[in-house]
Amino acid sequence: MKKTLAVLLVLALALSASACGGADGAVDYSDVDNWACLETVAEAAADVFFVCPTVYGGGEGAYNMSMDDEAARADFLGATNMEKGIYDADARFFAPYYRQAGLSAYALGAEEREPYLAAAYEDVRGAFEYYLDEYNGGRPIILAGFSQGADLCLRLMKDYFGDGELGAQLVACYAIGWSITEEELAAYPHLRFASGADDTGVIIAFNSEAESVTDSMMIPAGTRTLAINPLNWKTDGTPAQKEENLGACFTNYYGEIESEIPQLCGAYIDPVRGALKVTDVTPEQYPAGLDIFEDGIYHLYDYQFFYRNLQQNVADRLEAYLAE
Repeated sequence: MKKTLAVLLVLALALSASACGGADGAVDYSDVDNWACLETVAEAAADVFFVCPTVYGGGEGAYNMSMDDEAARADFLGATNMEKGIYDADARFFAPYYRQAGLSAYALGAEEREPYLAAAYEDVRGAFEYYLDEYNGGRPIILAGFSQGADLCLRLMKDYFGDGELGAQLVACYAIGWSITEEELAAYPHLRFASGADDTGVIIAFNSEAESVTDSMMIPAGTRTLAINPLNWKTDGTPAQKEENLGACFTNYYGEIESEIPQLCGAYIDPVRGALKVTDVTPEQYPAGLDIFEDGIYHLYDYQFFYRNLQQNVADRLEAYLAE
């Protein structure tokens, strides 16, 4: 049965690749239409390579976004714009379209889901290699993503940043809305998790949830992830009060801030789960918004709740990197 399932998954990926890419299934990143953002001429101190979160819904038998799906591409660009303002104050911004795994894939078990994420990663890896070859020119790199995008950024970190020269170009990797564990750091010794507000060459990650949550897709019950608190930049359970929150920002698909709420919420890291427990708000005020999550999982708000603090931190880490 497992062998049959594996064969079917491989066939599905092959069909998806042939429908969405070139003759060999690969996306051509020399084509500017395959980039949601491609800022090649702007004057800036660094580059951001950004990987968009999941916007494609998918369905049974349709687990990877087609590069020809115009509605999905519009959502893709919109979701990228919503987070772009955190990163691009002093950086050129690069964000490839890719055949991301749809929400339908996340309804599958982790092993069944993996081939679709692997297909998405093949695109992201191809885009990253093209970016390095054609555009980077040795510039400092901020690697950033959210949710699926964070997962794929961590895969880039594992595969590419063990190289000493490229590793030295890394300002930081913002892998927000996905998990990384001590076991992964041990398996990939070149990975380092952030320990403060301005260390560089490190991974920044957290997953927001209500105090009552004990299980989620990002942090299954019984596991522990690493996290840093985006309000006080501590990795222990030291609570940050809402007064430390510089501003929650709720953006639209054009990247415009439609609503800004200073001091919306506080947060602390749960020492057992490694989750970022958010205080001063309720699941009724901020519902999960996706069927794959229960209310109390604030995944959709990981960036929005802490927008201004993250924006300031990107500037601080870049300043520290340039001063080194």
